[in-house]
Amino acid sequence: MFYLQILHWVAGFIVLAEALNKLERSCPMARGLDPRARIVMALKACAWLLLALGAGIAVLSPVLRPLATTGSHYYLPLLHLERPDVGDAAVMLGFVVLIVRTRIKEG
Repeated sequence: MFYLQILHWVAGFIVLAEALNKLERSCPMARGLDPRARIVMALKACAWLLLALGAGIAVLSPVLRPLATTGSHYYLPLLHLERPDVGDAAVMLGFVVLIVRTRIKEG
């Protein structure tokens, strides 16, 4: 179980780095985009934002988990602070494989 948690954290870190990179390069309000391209770019930015949020929680959960038991922070129960299961790790690793595949394909 310990190795699964480490694997989940490393995968979350890779997905977070790529999501922030993609978010920096997406600009749905760029000039010269037709409405269809603008919608596609906005959906792409929304997807990468959600991936960054999920990966950020995966990266920060080892730090936030002890705070959830000691403090009375009202927002912490909203976060998924349990230890990751195989499904969580598989989803995160699936995105890592897609990211690595894209990087290899780009050269």
